[in-house]
Amino acid sequence: MDKKSDSVKSKKHGQITETAHDLFMRHGIKRVTIEEICRTAGVSKMTFYNYFDNKNDLAVFVLDSIFTKAEKRYLDIKAQDVSFSEMVKDIIQMKLEASKDISQEMLMDLWHNSVPEVADYMKKRTQLSLKQFLDDMIAAQKKGEIRKNINPHFILYFIGQMQEMITDKKVLNMYETTQALTLEIMNFFFYGILTKEKESE
Repeated sequence: MDKKSDSVKSKKHGQITETAHDLFMRHGIKRVTIEEICRTAGVSKMTFYNYFDNKNDLAVFVLDSIFTKAEKRYLDIKAQDVSFSEMVKDIIQMKLEASKDISQEMLMDLWHNSVPEVADYMKKRTQLSLKQFLDDMIAAQKKGEIRKNINPHFILYFIGQMQEMITDKKVLNMYETTQALTLEIMNFFFYGILTKEKESE
């Protein structure tokens, strides 16, 4: 009986989180309501509050799942016995897959600090991710795979500027989808710092 009850609870939890993920990606966090999540997921508000304190608590849970999967994928890419250049290609593909369903509204909610709990979470996870990437760039630079005359800390600063660019409506309006903009930025960033195959010393 307990196992069956746990299974039902797990299913309902999954229904809520999967529904929230889809709705947040399409409409952003602020615009989506708990009522809409419950109605779409086919659960009651009482069930919702059995799992989450509020919508922002759910949003952080959803984002944590996304970041955790992305971090695992990144570590899997790093574990491959390939050059930094090849690793970059896989990272670009990963970023494209992650951005294919995200709306402009969601980008705004994530990066414009419109939801305090989400903003705090994004700041912490982004700092950890950037620190990891900085370490990998420094290692690649030591191997000669990134130009020696560029400061990795400047690269990190530039990434921060690109995050601002992603939520600039003037920039967004240049592209049909956020995925197209992501591809442009990733290509510009990575292939602007990698050494060319026949670059003279």
